[in-house]
Parts: sequence; structure tokens; C-alpha cells
Amino acid sequence: MNPFQKNDSKENSFSPVSTEELPPRPQSPPKKTSLKICGTNYPLSIAFIVVNEFCERFSYYGMKAVLTLYFLYFLHWDEDTSTSVYHAFSSLCYFTPILGAAIADSWLGKFKTIIYLSLVYVLGHVIKSFGAIPILGGQMLHRVLAVTGLSLIALGTGGIKPCVAAFGGDQFEEKHAEERTRYFSVFYLSINAGSLISTFITPMLRGDIQCFGEDCYALAFGVPGLLMVIALVVFTMGSKMYKKPPPEGNIVPQVVKCVGFAISNRFKNRAGDISKRQHWLDWGAEKYSKQLIMDVKALTRILFLYIPLPMFWALLDQQGSRWTLQATKMDGNLGFFVLQPDQMQVLNPLLVLVFIPLFDLGIYRLVSKCGINFSSIRKMAVGMILACLAFAVAAAIEIKIDGMVPPQVGPQEVFLRVLNLADGEVRVTVLGDNRSSLLEESIKSFQKIPYYSKLHLNTKSQDFHFHLKYHNFSVYTEHSVEEKNWYSLILHGNGKNISSMMVKDAENKTTNVMTAVRFVNTLHKDVNISLNKDIALSVGEAYGVSAYRTVERGEYPAVHCRTEDKDFYLNLGQLEFAATYLFVIINNTSQGPKAWKMEDMRANRLSIAWQLPQYALVTAGEVMFSVTGLEFSYAQAPSSMKSVLQAAWLLTVAVGNIIVLIVAQFSGLVQWAEFILFSCLLLVVCLIFSIMGYYYVPVKPEDIHSPEDKQIPHIQGDMINLETRKTRL
Repeated sequence: MNPFQKNDSKENSFSPVSTEELPPRPQSPPKKTSLKICGTNYPLSIAFIVVNEFCERFSYYGMKAVLTLYFLYFLHWDEDTSTSVYHAFSSLCYFTPILGAAIADSWLGKFKTIIYLSLVYVLGHVIKSFGAIPILGGQMLHRVLAVTGLSLIALGTGGIKPCVAAFGGDQFEEKHAEERTRYFSVFYLSINAGSLISTFITPMLRGDIQCFGEDCYALAFGVPGLLMVIALVVFTMGSKMYKKPPPEGNIVPQVVKCVGFAISNRFKNRAGDISKRQHWLDWGAEKYSKQLIMDVKALTRILFLYIPLPMFWALLDQQGSRWTLQATKMDGNLGFFVLQPDQMQVLNPLLVLVFIPLFDLGIYRLVSKCGINFSSIRKMAVGMILACLAFAVAAAIEIKIDGMVPPQVGPQEVFLRVLNLADGEVRVTVLGDNRSSLLEESIKSFQKIPYYSKLHLNTKSQDFHFHLKYHNFSVYTEHSVEEKNWYSLILHGNGKNISSMMVKDAENKTTNVMTAVRFVNTLHKDVNISLNKDIALSVGEAYGVSAYRTVERGEYPAVHCRTEDKDFYLNLGQLEFAATYLFVIINNTSQGPKAWKMEDMRANRLSIAWQLPQYALVTAGEVMFSVTGLEFSYAQAPSSMKSVLQAAWLLTVAVGNIIVLIVAQFSGLVQWAEFILFSCLLLVVCLIFSIMGYYYVPVKPEDIHSPEDKQIPHIQGDMINLETRKTRL
């Protein structure tokens, strides 16, 4: 039953109201005939709005794609600071829509709000680009410009978010509700098209073009800034075609005061002889207009439905964090193309571009022909279920990955591997404190040992005694080890003697999508190695061991090396994602020095293509949830509060990110268990949302009128006739 529909069994109550407290009613804007696109019912003006949104999203996602690397390598912040500032910026972008909606609805209107805040947006890009020029000032100036630019960008992008979608919906007449629904699909498609293209292009501008001898962050920020200028120009070009509804007044304070007065009045009138009212907001009728109370009823009913929504965004936004980290542990070689872990995120906007027309023109129509009422609430609930399934798949893949990675080192345990660089076989015996044999094996010269042996300690640190049998030599040596570490015992000899050295291996030698390498130099001269234009290291003579250095995955057929008297090149071969390698530089008299390659930690051979099902499921859920939610928020909102509800919708995204931070910080679960936790939480939330939606009565378009179309209640002296109706929640 519609809460705004007349009920024959209504209850009339008469309460005093002052005519001076009725809010002024704005004048109706003159009706204008809008141009249509190719004889359809689509206004030509929405073409400018869609192009504006495409350029703005290109600008936002393009800038954001290189932001973390900019913090890390240009501003020289550490990883924790870079991550914190990145998430602070993302959260601010989804909190500022509340400010933009308030400005649009109470002061400037949507059109002027978009224009003015877009200027702020462009200014933020300009400041951000200047802050990325290395020769302009020092580090302090760069950081000040970066923070200032990002603050202005967050204000600009967040401020116009709730206005652009709602302003596009304003261009349609109520009788063209179906076309308006299609517009929201096209609008969401333009968002993902901008994201898809910018995610490919902007990192190329940063890394493939050099500015002032380093990565060109100024260009990577400047091009998105230029796209924002184009977005502003295109939007302004359609000015004369737009329908520009005037602001409805300062509606947010009115809503807060109305709710507060209704609650206060209800508690003041708790006597049993006072007649009850069918809705708690009806207790505000003594002071506020009937129209405002009806609009607040509609607003609170929709906001009540919004309570479970952040949980969906908590799952969706992990594509750029948890799922990318999962991809770093998988093999990106697809045979015909090598996919970087962070490039898997491109699947989301790509699949959105495919799924929107597939769902809109295919699946939804097929479901409708089957006689199934696939309402907005049901679409959103199905979207939640698909996201639950996506995280269940992600958990299954994580369990598979965990089964392929090396085991963890426990308390009073060490992992030991022996590398024989001598010219003959060596028999190694590891003796404990009481001279008992802990490990015994024979290792051939340059034999590749792909595994570590687990040894137990009596205390947290312990001395191990090693008995080495080499040719006719028998040597005893001693090395200290500490619990929870990985070690390599490196043996070397020339037929006359045998020596050993213990090297600690870092348990986690790789970061993000990088590969880690280190070198052992058997030459009698120091070797300087240039892995690329930015990474160089030096290895000492006579079995010197370098530290680990991280490099990008790829083929390294000719790495330049230099000693004090000559240059030479080493072929390192193919280096895989998340793998660690040991290279021993040995002298081959016929061919010169060469590298003997040993995998310290094997790259995970599970193909990254296994992530495709979880991306397909979560993207299908996003199309059903997000596109439907945008249209639902607009269609169900009172005319005076459409931008406010759009801002509230975006605010659920910010709350979803906070949920991720809380769970990740305090859960203490292994990754696959955390995926299962998120999946179960969303499943419970989906059940709650479905129950809430079952009792929600959608507002029909003909029931939503502008205030001037409503009949002013009949006033008799100081008395106003109030009709209270049942609201079904």
C-alpha cells in the first residue's frame, strides 16, 4: 500500500499551526520544450552530461592510478604513510558529496554547483601537476602542493558526484520513466569507460615518458587535469538546453528540525488520554507543513533501507587491495600475454561495459517475459548474493595458493638449505648441541636444491656444528642460527680446501608485483651490476653476497656488469612474479663470466586466469546493485531531496571502506578466512535487506509531485486539517 495514497479509513486530527511557519513555496520554472535525440524521447541535453561524466571519471581514475607510486617514489613517503594518505583521500572523496548536495539543494542549484565545483576540481589538478615538477622547489613544497591539490580534487569530485546523476535525471519528464532508467545505465557505462581507458593510459604516461630524467608524474597528472577541463567545457556547452530546477530551499536543516520537533513533541504528549498518531513524524504537524512531513517520511523510509548497503561496498572495493595482493602470488603468464597483478582490476570496468547492455537488453527482458516481477529491491539483493559467491571463490583460490607456498617457520624452528659451489661433491652432516645428527645429505657441485630442511632448536638461538667431507678433507665448522628464520649454508672450495658461510634469507623478499634477486660473486674482483636504469648494486670479491633487490617481472637477457678492468653481460633469463632468485657469478674461461641461476622461493604456478570467475561474479553483482541503486535513489526521492539521497548513496561507499579497515585491522584471520568472513557478513546483511525490502512500498512516479503541485491544506482560522496515513515499513 502506498503511503501517499488516500485511505478510506483515514483518521483526521486537528492541530493548531501558524501560517507564518509554512515554508515559502518557490515559483514554478517556465516549461521548456527540450530537443530530443534522433526523434526518441531522450533529451539532447543528456549527451553533454554523459560526455562530461566520462571525462571526469577519466580524470579521477587516471590520477588515482599513479597516486601511490607518486607518494612512494616522488614524495619519498614510506609505504605506511603512502597507504594512509591514499585511503584518507579516497574516504574524503565519498564524504564531500554531503556538502555538494547541501549546496545544490539549498543555495546554488545543481547546475551552478557542478560549474563552480568543477572549477575547484580543475584548480586542484593544476596545483597537483605543478607539485609533481621536480625542479619546482624542494620536498616540503612538493608535499604542501600535493596535499592542497588532493584536498581541492576531493572537494570537487565529491561535491559534483550527487549532482551530475540527479541533474541528468531532471532532464526527463515523468512520463518517460523507462528512458530515464536507461539513462542511468548509460551514465554508469560512461563511468566505467572512463575508468577503463585511463587505467591503461595514465601509467604509460608516467613510466614510458621521462621528465627531468625520471618518471613523468607531472604529465600523468596533467593529462587527467586536461580531461577535467574538457569535461567542464562540454558541460557548459549544453547550458541553454538544460532544464534547471531551482533549489528547493535549505531542506537539510528543515528535515533535522522537523525530526527533532516530532520526537520532542511525542515525548511531551505521553498521556493516555491523548489520541495516538499513525506515524511518529505526524507529531511534527503542529509546527511543520504537511508537505514537508510527507517528504521527510519518504526520506527516512529510503535512508532506513540504506543501512545495510555499506557491506556490499566493503566487498566490492577490495578488488584494488586484497584481490590485487592475491594476484601477486599467481602466475600472470597467459601464453599470448603477460598480465601484471594490478592490471587484473581492468577486468571490472571492462566487464561492466559488457554486462550493462547484456542485463538491460537481455536478462531483464527475459525475466520480465517469464512473468517475474524483478523489482529494484530484488535486483539489489541478487547483486549482494553474487558478491558473496565471488568472495567464496576468492577464498577457495586463496586456500589453493596457501597449499602451494612454503610452510611458515614456527617457534624454535629454522629452515636450512645447503648450496655447494665447490668443484666436487660434499657430504654435509648437521650436528646439534649434543653432537646428535640433525641432517645428513650428499650434495653435488652446483646441485640445485629446491627445498629447505626444517630443523628444531632447543632454545631461541643455537649453535649448529657442521661436518663437511670434501675429497680427502674432513672439516668441522660452527654457525649460529636464530628461530623463525631461513638460512642458506654456502660451501665453496678449490680441491685443496673447503669453506662455508651462513647467509640469512629474508622470509618475504618481494613487495607488491616485484621480483627479488641477489648475487654471489665467485670472482676475485668486485662486480658492479646494473639491473636497469635505476637499480644498481655492488658485490664484493671472493664469494661476496649482495642484499636482495627488487626488480620488475620480465626477461633479462643481457644485464650489464663491470669490474675494475672490463665489462661483461649476464643472462638472467625470465624472472617471474613474486619469486626470489640467487645468481652465482662464475668464471667460464671460454665464454667469460656467466650466472648460475637458483630459485630461492618458487613463483606460484597457479594461473592468474583463475581470478576471472570471482571478477565476473562481483561485477555482475555490481551492475545489479549499483546501477539499480542509482536509479532507485532518484525515482524514490522527493523532488526536494534528490541530491541529498544521491549523496547518502555515495556515503555508503565511504562507510564500506571503513568496514574493510576495521576487519583487516582487528580480525587477525588468515586471508582465506577473512574472505569467508566477508562473504558470510554480506549474506546475513542480504537477508536483513530482503526482509526490509519486502515491507517497503515503492513510491509510484505519479505520487511524487513538486510542492507547488500539491494542494494547500484547507485552513480554518488557526486550525489545519491533517490527514495521517499508514506507512508500511
